[in-house]
Amino acid sequence: MNPFLTLLLLYAITTITVSSSPHSTSTSPDHFFKPTLSSSLSSSPSPSPSPSEEPQEYLEVTRPLPSDRLTPCSTLSVIHHSFGNTINKPPFSTPYYPPLDCPPPWSHVTLQFSARSKGDQYDRISGLWLGGSELLRTSTAEPTQDGIFWNVRKDITRYSSLLVQNHLNFTLMLENIVNSVYTAVYHVDVTLFFYKDHAVTPPLTPKKSDQIIQLANYNVDHYQSPADLIIPVSSMEDSSRGYWFIIEKESDIHYKKVRFPMNTRKLVLELYASFHGNDEFWYSNPPNSYIRMNNLTTRRGNGAFREVFVTIDNQFVGSEVPFPVVFTGGINPLFWEPVVGIGAFDLPTYDIDLTPFLGMVLDGEDHVVGVGVSDGISYWLVDANLHVWLDTKSESVEARSVVRYTPGSVINRKEAFKLLDGSFSIRAQRVSRLDGWVKSSGGNLTTSVMQVFRYRNLIRFSKNGTYKYVTQNIRTKRQVKVMDSLGVLVSQVVVRRKYPLKVVTATLPGSEEDRYVLVTNVTRSVNDRYRDGRVSRSVHNKQVSNGWMEVKDHDVLNGTAMTNQTYSCKDEFGCYVRIVAALDGRLIADNSSLSCPSVM
Repeated sequence: MNPFLTLLLLYAITTITVSSSPHSTSTSPDHFFKPTLSSSLSSSPSPSPSPSEEPQEYLEVTRPLPSDRLTPCSTLSVIHHSFGNTINKPPFSTPYYPPLDCPPPWSHVTLQFSARSKGDQYDRISGLWLGGSELLRTSTAEPTQDGIFWNVRKDITRYSSLLVQNHLNFTLMLENIVNSVYTAVYHVDVTLFFYKDHAVTPPLTPKKSDQIIQLANYNVDHYQSPADLIIPVSSMEDSSRGYWFIIEKESDIHYKKVRFPMNTRKLVLELYASFHGNDEFWYSNPPNSYIRMNNLTTRRGNGAFREVFVTIDNQFVGSEVPFPVVFTGGINPLFWEPVVGIGAFDLPTYDIDLTPFLGMVLDGEDHVVGVGVSDGISYWLVDANLHVWLDTKSESVEARSVVRYTPGSVINRKEAFKLLDGSFSIRAQRVSRLDGWVKSSGGNLTTSVMQVFRYRNLIRFSKNGTYKYVTQNIRTKRQVKVMDSLGVLVSQVVVRRKYPLKVVTATLPGSEEDRYVLVTNVTRSVNDRYRDGRVSRSVHNKQVSNGWMEVKDHDVLNGTAMTNQTYSCKDEFGCYVRIVAALDGRLIADNSSLSCPSVM
């Protein structure tokens, strides 16, 4: 770490003795705007002065895609559009047609989202849908006066059942504000790359039917063949604000009627979720009692536990505690230039295997799929894709649910505070098991799904509320076992994930009465392990950010920041390691290797 940053952080932690908080405790961490010299605050020094006039590339550190080493058989430009003052306006939509020069089957399909911008702007959330099924949830970087650009590449082979169709629309939502203060326009290009190398048989194109909703998007694991059908669980009836559902309060549950094909043999739900407004930093929200007793005006309450859940016919079928993505204006925007936070450009999705519930839904009737957020407040953006595998050799299958153990989450909360100082802890866990069998042309197979998550969160305020310490750890395990009629194990998939997080903020008086200095530290990582008997994959991705900034309202006037990140991945293709470091908006180290580290 930079010695200066270390000394400043230690100073902030040990010497704050102000008698009243210069900044509302419950709003740290916060969302900030980083104006350039061209803004109305031009009398203040720029937080990250640029030594050149060349646009700078921003990036999210991740592993290369398998298709990166291949030559595409076709390159298809699907969107070329500029998003200026698009707030409260319908999303951009354009027809999609599969490439004529590279018909299916495809071995890989890669989506590239490219953006550039110049000027002053907050970060913005964006969603991309094909036929109402979401393919990518992303957010923008905050631009500079010299301009920035970035590229997001995502493997979308799993959406092949949509990509083979020629009657769907691509829809891109990116609400932006352009006025005298927020001057930047986001120029976006979306390109698809199709590959033939080592092609696999694509799913059959679904036929039109009045009884089956055929629009959707699915996110099956890359090691599986793409689903035969994708059904969207999204806001198809009113897409004026995008196809995502908007969660405003904890009682909000959004529903979609679905009629499942009678020959469905496997069903997986892919969940998209992002958090904004008063819940952008849900993992640091204090309980409502703390807000009431201190007469705070903040609406960031309901405590620090959130669970996105899914229901079918009002029965719980699965849930996820999401990874805490930090957008580029969050906590300290100086941290995220030019290396953005984990997941900021490609937000994670979550797969929930619903095959054991086929016995409940394969009756030729409509069933209602619901999505909500426990304890959620304004606002969350959620939707889902149902990935459906069909028994193409028969018109119907027989299915039955035999075991259903889905007790509610066990949540223990403790709080102890006096005025602005105190601590709040939450421990939560859920254990569920679902068994069901499906008798198809492939035999009588029983699918057993077991899910466990354990959640811990601690928030501590001290020094009259000017020092805030947040630590959180999420651990999940999903196991899917498939057995034949004799009890012989056919396949087994085990996914383990850990999401540790630590956020420290210390507030100091600023150079003037209406300003304050915020010293910040963010440490977090993603640790994933996947095994399905044939292949295994492990990912370790850790970011450590330290710095300070002087703030007026939500405008960053100046500051300094350093971010270090280590990414390592091991899978059937080998190993990949990348280590980067950024200081005050510039990369000072960027090293990659194909050698496996000693410990993964």
